[in-house]
Amino acid sequence: MSLERAPAERFDDLPGYDYEANYVDVGEGTSPGNQNAGRSGDAGGPEMAYVDVEGDGDETFLCLHGEPTWSYLYRKMIPTLSEAGRVVVPDLIGFGRSDKWPEQADYTYSAMYDTVERFLGELDLQNVTLICQDWGGLLGLPVAANNPDRFARLVPMNTGLMDGSQSMPDIWHDFKDMAAEDPDFDVGQLVEGGCLSDIPDDVVEAYRAPFPDEDHMAGARILPSRVPTDPDMDGAETMREAKATFEEWEKPVFVLFSDSDPITHGSRDYLRDLFPTASDQPDIWIEGGAHFLQEDKGEEIAEEIVEFVERT
Repeated sequence: MSLERAPAERFDDLPGYDYEANYVDVGEGTSPGNQNAGRSGDAGGPEMAYVDVEGDGDETFLCLHGEPTWSYLYRKMIPTLSEAGRVVVPDLIGFGRSDKWPEQADYTYSAMYDTVERFLGELDLQNVTLICQDWGGLLGLPVAANNPDRFARLVPMNTGLMDGSQSMPDIWHDFKDMAAEDPDFDVGQLVEGGCLSDIPDDVVEAYRAPFPDEDHMAGARILPSRVPTDPDMDGAETMREAKATFEEWEKPVFVLFSDSDPITHGSRDYLRDLFPTASDQPDIWIEGGAHFLQEDKGEEIAEEIVEFVERT
């Protein structure tokens, strides 16, 4: 299978993001601990790019972005989080500086899940505080449910556990159709529209950086259609099993949603009720944040999460 990767120069001099990319192979032929600085050749890929900031404390934060962003979304949070520990921020396959499968058919829920789980094993991450938004939660939360010994805490943000039993708002269906059908699908414009704050032009361009042309757009276009909106879709059973696990979850959970996201707003109270420990944490909304709350209120969110770690 041929793989695409956006040219490295597209990521030069991005505002507020001078973090170098590390690479790890998350293909089927990988084995725990096999980290790579570039293409591995023998293992066959795909390779997942990630930022790894050592930090000053003992914690390990794993930050998972969603559709159609990349690790750049967490740039406002990394400095504060790194005061408490190591910060690991990968780009999902198909996004950011990671490899991209060329065909939409390659982006199944199961394939995406497997790459995240392999990433966790390849870096042998332990005692993790998971911070996840949008597809970062659709993938990261079930990965945590299936690898509980690696996780210390969970912070779901503007996300959900979709198993086909919930209805999705009209605005999400409009987005799904636009991503699949609009010949001028503009990732930068989409991110800008998913924020309440004014986004500078150079930041909008940074969100466009991973997508130089249509050949790089397969994941961004098809992933909304892979959300399990029917009980028989790929991933729905994984979500149901995760929900059952989380009903008995005893580790700290801080459900942290923004107040102005029309897509995931309805999932917030459900998640607080699902996790037995979620009600132990403050019942707050991040005010003035839309779907991409890390862009709107990243510094505030990071402070809330560090306080969560300190009190648990």
